[in-house]
Amino acid sequence: MTTHTTTTHVPRALTEPVLAELRTADDVGHALTAVTDPEGGAPLRCCLRRSQPGERIALVSYAPLRRWAAETGAAPGAYDEQGPVFIHAERCGGPESQRLAFTQAHRVLRRYSRDGHILGGRLVTPPEDFEGALTEAFTDPEVALVHVRAVEYGCFLYEVRRP
Repeated sequence: MTTHTTTTHVPRALTEPVLAELRTADDVGHALTAVTDPEGGAPLRCCLRRSQPGERIALVSYAPLRRWAAETGAAPGAYDEQGPVFIHAERCGGPESQRLAFTQAHRVLRRYSRDGHILGGRLVTPPEDFEGALTEAFTDPEVALVHVRAVEYGCFLYEVRRP
């Protein structure tokens, strides 16, 4: 198993302004429903770690390309999908480091163009070098960003932009 202490690629957690919006109404307009996590283990997109038992969390609908497209002028069209993500129900401190997160399981790296269109994907299977797979994705000059997704549910975990 390869462990990186530093990385060329920085995972982008959901930012506090985005989280504040999602805590009011998620990306399909649902109000936040907070729960106390009895077991822990939910992959939190706000701080890029797994929840601990007893933490207040929420499952919200999030459209990962939407805000990036608004920033960049991209037009993802049908690729502007939304799906469920776990966040802290209240403000948290964000990620403790810039280390790549959730890498010790099967992941899909979905590549997107500057227009927000899917350019392809790649399955990364441990103990394969996760950072090496990201480096490979960005060797294509058309790739503007990569979404890291869980294989078992297809859920968005976080975004990595071109270094």
